[in-house]
Amino acid sequence: MRNYVIKRLIATVPLLIGITLLCYGFISLIPSDPAEVALRVRQIPIITKEAIAEMRQELGLDDPFLVRYIRLVGNCLQLDFGVSYTNPARTVLGEIIRCIPSTLQLAGLSLIFVIILSLPIGFLSAVYRDSWFDRILRGTVFMTTAMPAYWVGLLLIWLFSLKFDLFPTSGYGGIRHLILPSFTVSLTYISTYIRLIRNNMLDNMKQEYVLYANVRGLNQRVILTKHVLKNSLQSCITAIGMSIPQMISGTIVVENVFA
Repeated sequence: MRNYVIKRLIATVPLLIGITLLCYGFISLIPSDPAEVALRVRQIPIITKEAIAEMRQELGLDDPFLVRYIRLVGNCLQLDFGVSYTNPARTVLGEIIRCIPSTLQLAGLSLIFVIILSLPIGFLSAVYRDSWFDRILRGTVFMTTAMPAYWVGLLLIWLFSLKFDLFPTSGYGGIRHLILPSFTVSLTYISTYIRLIRNNMLDNMKQEYVLYANVRGLNQRVILTKHVLKNSLQSCITAIGMSIPQMISGTIVVENVFA
């Protein structure tokens, strides 16, 4: 087991190098000049060629591509991500440390929404297969999966903040500020895991152990909860674990919508 873990860790090194090199290469292909962008972000009133040249030198953009990439990787390994474009007095690492608690709270509450909503709904959808509840739910899941997060967030703000005045439209100050953005982040995952739980349960309900349990005269509730649901959650738990990093990184759009 130890050798397997070591081999997998070693194999991630060239993968990370390839991913970072590819991403950095695509960023370098952007037609706009990063130095000019940095000056505009800092709200410099008059952008001259001399100011652009000075900023390019400050950012190290005059060096060759590989030199810049190697320097970037070396600095990142030392947790040196540079300074903020908007506020040169602050470092990027300091900004990450300052903002990461609210992001983790948002992602954590989103994960709670995913678990407490997708599990019972997916279970009931499988138990009452092809009923009106299942048909309506599948149509709703189909629509919500196709809706982008920023659109869902704007709809929730319009409905629950402007129309009913139940939650604040933006800001950060407590649980009431987290409910709408957390539900926005979790909605796509809820739809995904409802379908996953439902399909897994339907597959398990066709297995022979369910037939044997029925022959033995076990209660249907026991069969569904202690056997079918338990066996159906194994792949779901793995998928949820893989979705946690994606959920954390996906909060950036929602954080901007809800300020």
